[in-house]
Amino acid sequence: MVEMNDDPYLDDPEDDLDGDQLELAERRSLRRVAGMSTQLADISEVEYRDLQLERVVLVSVWTSGTQADADFAMAELKLLAETAGSEVLEGLVQRRNSPDPATFVGRGKVDEVREAVIATGADTVICDGELEPAQLRNLEDRIGVKVIDRTSLILDIFAQHAKSVEGKAQVELAQLQYLRQRLRGWGGNLSRQAGGRAAAGAGIGGRGPGETKIETDRRRIKTRISILRRRLRELDEVRQTKRAQRHRNQVPSVAIVGYTNAGKSSLLNRLTGAGVLVENALFATLDPTTRRTEGADGRVYTLTDTVGFIRHLPHDLVEAFRSTLEESVAADLLLHVVDGSDPDPFGQVDAVRKVLGEIGATGVAEQLVINKIDAAAADVLLALRGRFPEAMLVSARTGEGIAELLVRIEERLPRPGVEVRALVPYARGDLIDRIHSAGEFISSEHTEAGTLVVARVNADLAGELARYAEAEDAGQH
Repeated sequence: MVEMNDDPYLDDPEDDLDGDQLELAERRSLRRVAGMSTQLADISEVEYRDLQLERVVLVSVWTSGTQADADFAMAELKLLAETAGSEVLEGLVQRRNSPDPATFVGRGKVDEVREAVIATGADTVICDGELEPAQLRNLEDRIGVKVIDRTSLILDIFAQHAKSVEGKAQVELAQLQYLRQRLRGWGGNLSRQAGGRAAAGAGIGGRGPGETKIETDRRRIKTRISILRRRLRELDEVRQTKRAQRHRNQVPSVAIVGYTNAGKSSLLNRLTGAGVLVENALFATLDPTTRRTEGADGRVYTLTDTVGFIRHLPHDLVEAFRSTLEESVAADLLLHVVDGSDPDPFGQVDAVRKVLGEIGATGVAEQLVINKIDAAAADVLLALRGRFPEAMLVSARTGEGIAELLVRIEERLPRPGVEVRALVPYARGDLIDRIHSAGEFISSEHTEAGTLVVARVNADLAGELARYAEAEDAGQH
């Protein structure tokens, strides 16, 4: 029953300067049913509408591990939900050997979830797992509100944070691949067949059963996926061209990888002054950022900030972001950043290494970096040191340990393979500059004829220096 508003200004004739405002009165009198929306009044003018967070109830199935593992999983799901822009009202965990094939949580637990939704006035249920289409349909039918799974939640966060053309295309591709298998109709409206004049006036040649609406939607999604894949291939060609240019110039590359919100962007800013976005939020960085930097010995190398990983990263996302993740595969060294202040840093390491295995980056040299030591507990750091003795402990916020990390990076970068001795004329200062940026000086001496250098360089540069090596040998004889 609609309750009328007894606002005195509506009935005051002296204040009613625009005549009988019947539509305005009806609009102000409308109230929404509790539990269906977080907006108390239906205000159509968007500039007057209050921003309301989506109210959600979290549901998790605990199938393995300890109680602490279940708590970590629920805390991470809560953080994901809040990052997506929702208000978490309650969380429910069920202990099962495996998720229920029909409803994910089991028949009795569904009733408890429904009671929690009614009691809290929630409008969404988020399940910590990837739901099958049948599970999603059964839950929505029985609970009566929107139900999404962990995969859909992560895709939504990616969609909010994507900024570049490539990032938006990758996210849309992953969303469409996920949606294609989960199309469903409400009241059978997607199962209706369209034909004859009813089919948008198709007329002669268009009559007959035709496609159902769900088939039409799937066909359109398939077409859109093909377009996005073609666009991503074109963008990937540009990325490969830049990568090939760095390879030709023998510029070593370092990729910063790690769990989401581990401080990768902060570390890039601290190491290079890149000025990239830093935010205390999950998946704040989706687009890789590459910066050139110079070591203490003058060698130039690149540092690339990559998208963060997470436990159970959706397979569709890994596939869609494969071209971006290949920056890690092509790197000479991986800086694996771990949040030392996280409740489960060991779980972070395992999750990241699992994803690295999926994209074929297990053969790349890895340097573990424990970040946020200024906020980490002493006993946790001690345990991390015990399990990972080769790890570097740093704080991107305070700068502690950064100088030592830079030294370690330079030590682990690939060394040029050819040692040369050449008398380089002063007119070829460009060769000296290339030795500085891409090689390693052992010694250098200025003479009347030019600069006598002993250095380690790559094969291409050694070939260009060969003529001056012969001249230097001739000078000795």
